[in-house]
Amino acid sequence: MRKDLTILRDRRFGLLLGARTASVLGSAFGPVALTFGVLALPGATATKLSIVLAAESLSMVAFMLLGGVIADRLPRFRVMVAADLVAAGAWGGLSVMLITGWAPMWLLVVLAAVAGMATALFWPAFTGVVPEVVPAPKLQAANGILRLGMNVARFGGFAVAGGAVAIFGAGWAMVLNAVLLVASAAFVAGLRLPMADRAERDTSGAGNMLRDLHDGWKEFRSRQWLWVVVAQYSFVVMVLQAVFGVLGPVIANERLGGPKGWSWILAAEAIGMLVGVIFAIRAKPKRPIRLVVLLTFPLASLPLALGLGAPLYVAAAAALIGGIAVDILSVLWDTTMQREIPEESLSRVSSYDALGSLMFGPIGLLLAGPAVDVVGAKNALLISAAVTAIASVAALCSPGVRNLEWSTPTAVPVQAVPVQAVPEAPVEVEPAARSMAELDRNQPNEHAASPPTTTPTALIDV
Repeated sequence: MRKDLTILRDRRFGLLLGARTASVLGSAFGPVALTFGVLALPGATATKLSIVLAAESLSMVAFMLLGGVIADRLPRFRVMVAADLVAAGAWGGLSVMLITGWAPMWLLVVLAAVAGMATALFWPAFTGVVPEVVPAPKLQAANGILRLGMNVARFGGFAVAGGAVAIFGAGWAMVLNAVLLVASAAFVAGLRLPMADRAERDTSGAGNMLRDLHDGWKEFRSRQWLWVVVAQYSFVVMVLQAVFGVLGPVIANERLGGPKGWSWILAAEAIGMLVGVIFAIRAKPKRPIRLVVLLTFPLASLPLALGLGAPLYVAAAAALIGGIAVDILSVLWDTTMQREIPEESLSRVSSYDALGSLMFGPIGLLLAGPAVDVVGAKNALLISAAVTAIASVAALCSPGVRNLEWSTPTAVPVQAVPVQAVPEAPVEVEPAARSMAELDRNQPNEHAASPPTTTPTALIDV
């Protein structure tokens, strides 16, 4: 563990850690404030809340592929700065509306959609920038530490978010989200990539956007483990967005103490993530994607507990278990993506990953409100738990998911290679190419099928 922490001495990794921690701390306030702020508006219903949250999610889906192409064409840290500032403006506008009480539905929807677009621009760039900053052998430790910072921020934010909303009001609690997004942009602005990396990306990004999307799609569909898990998480995230966005808060309002009770559940999940990071950094599974899918089953525990009418402490325990699972599977997923996907197309592949995972998210949010009216919140939560389990069983039927093994990472940091050092002679095969060769040898039929999110990566922001 101590050896893994040596990466903290790297200045650029420290900036990246600070940026992500600041933005997640803000996001711990933002969604809680938005959810209960909208519910507190005159004439508000669960359906109206669903529409506002679905606008953010749908916008995220719509712009995700564009975000991947932009991140593979332009310096990724600059894309992240722009995305943070746009998101800060959107959340700041929402906070003003809730503070003043002037909150027409159409404007809530528009600003929520702008916030979703900013996330779509930020996430592919962030996924791609990590292996630019971190040497390949340290990727798992870096992903674990990044999630540790995020989890500490989540815990601190969720622990006080409900109280802040109750004491100061949803609008003022949301102001902090906007301020911290500006702080994140300031951290990222200091993240200067070597000239070699920028020049290489400009060259590889030349050409038309449709061709870039097509090339990213080829990389995505050629890996069965990738598109199968993305298909799995399109259903998992659909129901989890309904649970965390609408169904859970509705149950909390009815019998668990409102925003304070819901914040305790979210804080318990964050504690689970803090515990999970210890295992996530050190885990060396022989078949990481199989473990990713197996760790999805505990995510059904919270909707199951809420659907069965469990008391607050049982629901919090279920959230704790889910948090431990999320942290381990997310680190394994991120590390596998960064090891197995070529750096020049990583953001585009990540955008397909996120698009696939998130594409049913708006449907879950839109159906959650009416589901409360038709079948009741408890039954809707039990259905959510069942969908999570069924999707996970289906994913385990894939040989690509069950059999993928990590390739051995190269020991040479990407940023240490000078621009002029383009070898004429054969060089060591990169991890992504090596992994494809191994898949071709060991799983000859893996690439024959066609791919169908929020994916494991997207669970960070559920």
